[in-house]
Parts: sequence; C-alpha cells; structure tokens
Amino acid sequence: MEQYRAVRSRHTILEMCKRPAIAAEVTLQPVAALGVDAAIIFADLLLPAEPMGLKLEFVAGEGPHIANPVRTAADVAALESNHIGDLGYVAEAIQLVRRSLDGKIPVIGFVGAPFTLGSYLIEGGASRHYLHTKRMMFGTPELWSLLMEKLVSVLASYARLQATAGAAAIQVFDSWAGALAPGDYYRYVLPHSRALIRSVRSAGVPVIHFATGVGSYYPMLHKAGADVLGLDWRVELDQIWRSIRYRAGVQGNLDPAALFAPLKELRIRVEDILSRAGRRPGHIFNLGHGILPETPVENVKAVVEMVHEYGAS
Repeated sequence: MEQYRAVRSRHTILEMCKRPAIAAEVTLQPVAALGVDAAIIFADLLLPAEPMGLKLEFVAGEGPHIANPVRTAADVAALESNHIGDLGYVAEAIQLVRRSLDGKIPVIGFVGAPFTLGSYLIEGGASRHYLHTKRMMFGTPELWSLLMEKLVSVLASYARLQATAGAAAIQVFDSWAGALAPGDYYRYVLPHSRALIRSVRSAGVPVIHFATGVGSYYPMLHKAGADVLGLDWRVELDQIWRSIRYRAGVQGNLDPAALFAPLKELRIRVEDILSRAGRRPGHIFNLGHGILPETPVENVKAVVEMVHEYGAS
C-alpha cells in the first residue's frame, strides 16, 4: 500500500521492527484500509537471530543475510538462548496495537518454526537447495537436534512474550518445510515443531501452523498439534480438512496471484473456497501465501467485502 511504502522509504526493515510506534502504525494500516477481521503484528521471523548472537541485516534486492551462519558444533554451542527480552520491542508494538484497536479485532503474533528459522541460520539467507541445512541434518543428526532444541526454547519464550503482551493467537511459519521429503520432515522436524506448539499452547493462546509446499503431508503437520492448519493454494481446502477429520481449524487458501484477476473471476475463486469450507466452524479465509507487492489494493478490499457478504448471508 502507498501508506506502507511511504514509511518504508524512510526506514530499514529492522528499524521499522525495532521502533514500536512504527511497527504499530504499519500493522494498523491494512486494518483501516481493508476492513479485515484481525491484525498481524509487523515483525520478521528472523528477529530472534540477533539476541542469539548472530549478525543480521537486510540487503536491498536480496533479502535477509546472516554474516556469521551456524555451521559447526562450536557455532551451535555459542548460540545464546537467554536474551529473548531483547525482543521486548515486539511486545510493546503489540500493546500499542491492542490499545488502538480497543478490543474491536484481535492481534495475531507470530514466530518462525524451528526448521525454517534454523535453515536461515545455517544457510545465512535464502536458499534453493538447503545444502548446508541438509548436510547437518543428515550428517550430524545429534548436532541438528541440539540446534532444534535451542531454537524451540528461544521461540517458545518469544511466543509467550507476545502472548503476554496481548496477542490473541500465535502463527508458526514453516515457510521452507516443503523443501523436505515427508520422511525427513517426520524424523528431523515434526518432534521439534510439536514441542514448540505444545509450549506455546500452554501459554493459553491458540496456534496456527502454516507451511508451504507440503500438500502430500498436511495430515502429518496436523500431528504437530496446532489448533489451525494454514493451507497454501496448491491444495483443495475441503480435501485437506476431511483428511484430518475436521480435528483442527483451517486457514486459507486463495492463490495470491488471483488478486490480479478481474473481479468476476476473483469472486468465483473466493466463493469456491468458501463453498469448500461449507460453513463449517473453524475456517479462516485467507490467502494461501503472502501478498505480492504489486497487488491492486482495491481487489484485496473487494475480497474482504465478498467474504463478509457471504458470512452475512
């Protein structure tokens, strides 16, 4: 949105995250402009990297970069896990948003899943093949488990920090889980995702578990224990929901590129998803992945209105 781009032109991503007033401002912008039913706090899933002792920066045109990636046993041993209070600026932003919303809609917090955050820390940034990550996973599984356990501890504390500040739910983003074969997810990742989700739920807030590219093993993700499964656009919502016997809610799953379609076509796609949900309690309408920068804002607003119309009818 123009309002966001105006703020972004004056600040780096890290500056925006670390200044609660700015983070709250950009969190509230889509709420005011679009009429959505929840606000998700403006932050980045890599924020815990700095309190763990890593050097994080966002490189223009490339994305996040970690100058001292985690590759060896010494690197894992050096990771700090006691400084989660350094992320208090996220909690302060949540409090500011809550006060501004005055209970009208909830605020959602989020953390990265252990595998996705761990992969960033190992690779040093985005990756196509995750070679360093899989080399550690397959070659030194004991070291991999130690890294995962440290990340679960840090992420659970971070999620509880957000819940205490007023986040009504926590979304766990496992954006890179689709890079794994199902058997590798089951062996190397599922136990740690389950441990994180169990710890977050013990704080009294529901958990949304979102992964992409995992169409063949959404039922396995369900075993991690979240209250809601976030679905990407590559699967049929009703089939996945039926496969887990409706034992959790589902979130999704409009293709973000559909927001570029003419409104007539867009309505067909929105209503198809809503019809697949069948008015069953527990469906959160959402995109099947992050919104694209060039998306027409008026089309997003139109989708919100379509969903509200459907609900009202």
